[in-house]
Amino acid sequence: MSHLLPPHPGQAQESDARATRLGAHLLPGGSGTRFRLWTSTAREVAVRVGGVDHDMPSLGGGVYELVLPVGVGARYRFVLDGAAWPDPYARFLPDGVHGEAEVVDLDAYAWQHTDWRGLPLSECVFYELHVGTFTPEGTYRAAQEKLPHLKHLGVTAIELMPVAAFPGARGWGYDGVALYAPYAPYGRPEDLMAFVDAAHGLGLAVILDVVYNHFGPDGNYLSLYSPTYFTDRFSSAWGAGLDYAEPHMRRLITGNARMWLRDYHLDGLRLDATQAMPDDSPTHILAELAQEVHALGGTHLLLAEDYRNLPELVTDYGLDGIWVDDFHHEVRVTLTGDRDGYYRPFTGGAAALANAISRGWVFEGQTWPLEDRPRGKSADALESPNFVYFIQNHDQVGNRALGDRVHHLPHVTPAAFRGASTLLLTLPTTPLLFMGQEWAASTPFPFFSDHHGELGAAVTEGRKWEFEGFESFRDVESLDPQAASTFEAAKLNWAEPQEGEHARTLALYRALLHLRKTDPVLQNRERRHLTAGSVGDSLLWVGTVTGDGAGAGERVLLWNTGSGEVKLDTLPLPFPLPPREVLHSENRAGVTKLLPGEALLLGSPA
Repeated sequence: MSHLLPPHPGQAQESDARATRLGAHLLPGGSGTRFRLWTSTAREVAVRVGGVDHDMPSLGGGVYELVLPVGVGARYRFVLDGAAWPDPYARFLPDGVHGEAEVVDLDAYAWQHTDWRGLPLSECVFYELHVGTFTPEGTYRAAQEKLPHLKHLGVTAIELMPVAAFPGARGWGYDGVALYAPYAPYGRPEDLMAFVDAAHGLGLAVILDVVYNHFGPDGNYLSLYSPTYFTDRFSSAWGAGLDYAEPHMRRLITGNARMWLRDYHLDGLRLDATQAMPDDSPTHILAELAQEVHALGGTHLLLAEDYRNLPELVTDYGLDGIWVDDFHHEVRVTLTGDRDGYYRPFTGGAAALANAISRGWVFEGQTWPLEDRPRGKSADALESPNFVYFIQNHDQVGNRALGDRVHHLPHVTPAAFRGASTLLLTLPTTPLLFMGQEWAASTPFPFFSDHHGELGAAVTEGRKWEFEGFESFRDVESLDPQAASTFEAAKLNWAEPQEGEHARTLALYRALLHLRKTDPVLQNRERRHLTAGSVGDSLLWVGTVTGDGAGAGERVLLWNTGSGEVKLDTLPLPFPLPPREVLHSENRAGVTKLLPGEALLLGSPA
């Protein structure tokens, strides 16, 4: 091994907060790169650059650091007691999670839209997309070319499925192992920056889905550096429990959040499965994340995916919003009649939907039959934007044997899908669309992965086992997640939006999103202005009334959730219908009756 090079003269005076980050970081003025790691297991530590090992001296406490006169593009591994391993804190892994890391300069990109300050949640309409299947090329640069479509559509915020490095040539991203390194097949770090920058130039926010509850089963090298990153105090469905009370694990998570928001200029994070982030620290990791993120300046959002229906995620921990499965489930049961698996506790229909909308979610302390214990609390303390509603997302499409979307299912007519879409986009809650939803895409979104050997075979078999709990899937041959054809089938067909029913659906989505942005009554996001009810189990009505200045007025949405027509002049409603037709989901005027699946928005003043 080589001898230690002299430290850089300015190293002691450097005040950059990055000085204590683990991994490889360029020093100012092109004066070299600082390599830094922490280990509780190794006694001899080095960094291998260009095939040469350089001893790293100890700074105490298991921290080792060395400055070398190398710059951008240098490839390296860390060497622990003679064995070379990837850097878990790498900023880029061009050859995959098992390969060498590359030194990158996260300050080199010349940002064009530095005056962008983000969007409040009340102005967000999220569009969830998977970079690898959003375009045929599956790259940040190709996705960037589609940004004008999203701007014209009327969404205001893009939600990227996880891009932290994961193994293989394809995957959803939820088995990431190198949280600081953008997934190389999508492009280089500067390509992701260019995507975000271009989105900001069009007035679009960008948030990122991050996974802080587990690491993937292939390529996670953290435990080789220290097993104390993990704990057996908690269990995880995906592997070893993360120990958020361990300072280095805690800094790994909070530092990662800061990196995405500061260095990549992202506008927020969607936190995957926060119910799987148990923490016995004095300050819960979620609360600390909220403190760190909201202290960065500008508007940065934190959203929780959490099925528990816990308002304290917002009121106590300080997160901004929560994905609400209950709304999706009631809509899906209404459209399909499917009571299989985790849809069993939901009844569907107009009355059930009215209850979900009025209460924010369905379960607020009732027994959750799938776990035989209470689920949820009252959501009265939350405002409408805190609820993220959807009728499709990656989970609810992809966690099916064939990855079929709700509008692919039997008995879901185009009119019924458009009616459900009208409901979603006229509510004051925060809506989320899943890529291709806006034109009722014919392409599925099945689960796909690229694991090798026994792990790949286990994923295939595990997927089959997962569907055994669903009666409707028992006679269905699920798609093999390991097959490249499963991944290819998920790529959107960008010729569709101009065709037939696809074009008709796209036109409705554009009209709805324009209305959501410009209608003075629908712009009001306060829950106190919202009421919902039903006529029998076949007609849902949602009313919004506000008397606030220029925004004064009334809007009433009627959605025929039944199988027969509904005549408007015979409806036993507790209020008179507003006189003006604002929008009909099938673009008809002079409406006197609603056919099955149709929705009508009425308003006053006339």
